[in-house]
Amino acid sequence: MPRSSARLGVIFLTVFIDLAGFGLIIPVLPYYAEQFGASAFGFGALVGVFSLSQFVATVVLGGLSDRIGRRPVLLAAIAVGAIGYTLFGLASSYAWLFVARAIAGFAGGNISVAQAYIADVTLPSERSRGMGLVGAAFGLGFIVGPALGAFAAHYGGLRAVGFVGAGLCVINLVSAFLVLKESLRHEHRAARPLVDTTHLRRGLTDPRFRHTFAVFGLIPFAFSGYIVAVPLFTERAFGWGSAQHGMFFTVVGVIAASVQGYLFGKIQRRTGDRPLIAWGTLGMAIGVAAIPLAGRSWQIFPCVVILAFGNSIAAPALTGLISTLASPAEQGAMMGAAQALTAIGRFSGPFLFGQLYDVAGPFVTFAAAAGMMLLAWLVARRIRPAEPEVVATPPGL
Repeated sequence: MPRSSARLGVIFLTVFIDLAGFGLIIPVLPYYAEQFGASAFGFGALVGVFSLSQFVATVVLGGLSDRIGRRPVLLAAIAVGAIGYTLFGLASSYAWLFVARAIAGFAGGNISVAQAYIADVTLPSERSRGMGLVGAAFGLGFIVGPALGAFAAHYGGLRAVGFVGAGLCVINLVSAFLVLKESLRHEHRAARPLVDTTHLRRGLTDPRFRHTFAVFGLIPFAFSGYIVAVPLFTERAFGWGSAQHGMFFTVVGVIAASVQGYLFGKIQRRTGDRPLIAWGTLGMAIGVAAIPLAGRSWQIFPCVVILAFGNSIAAPALTGLISTLASPAEQGAMMGAAQALTAIGRFSGPFLFGQLYDVAGPFVTFAAAAGMMLLAWLVARRIRPAEPEVVATPPGL
């Protein structure tokens, strides 16, 4: 196997195990939170603090990887994830559960480093399809994770889910330590402050980046409202439990894995990135808006298919476009800035949408989330075409 393919395979495995651990938690988290007396706002806070920590991590880890290399940053983040999941299993109060999710969120900041690694070892023309590999790993993680979570919760209780997540992180750490090689050449390394928001500010103000960055922030903000509202709505409307929610996320994972792992590359070659971003955001808006209109349990799933397909074509197109515009020396920083913006959306959204659900109910919450997706679609239509830098050989090879 060519060296670049082997490296991409390990990154795929790293993101897959990362997301399998994340997928373990999502279906059981609302019930675990309820054991400690959490309201919808409290559940939203658990989702939000994960993303707040991820925001801090992406600002720090992306730039740090530009300075010392991708490998040590990835290994350290995976180890921190193991600690977070262990604390999740040991939690004896809502406060400890909150701390556990904060630690796990910081570990989740390694996604920007994984994306920078892919940028190191791919040509600009192949960048979006390389980012689709991360999306496919996300999808497979959501297929395996909820199933493992349901199995662990059934036979070992909710606490066992955290310990299974910690075990996955240990497997991830060992495999990455043994196989993963450094991708960033020394001549492309750049010394930056540990906390540097320069690239985030640039992403929001530079005409080449700003519309893409705006969509990066709007999608997760709106999606977080959907994530908070769906389990609460389906539990009360249809009596769904962890098994049904596990199936729900499995459907999302199957679509993400199949679209981003296979279909996306074929579509992107014909259309380019910009149309996929616009089509994807519009599809997500439709999928979110249709959820509260479902009169029967099975009617939720067509909405999920539309939403997941839209996200699966928009997400890799967005990351690929940003990576193509960024120079080799700032891949980590720009990917970190983009992921930091998504983390801001995922942090603020659960608090706001959780409070909105408590006050106004599901219909208003889903309508607000769909409205934000429509705004993302309008902004996506203003994204400029990329002018990729001409590079004869991927800098990581």
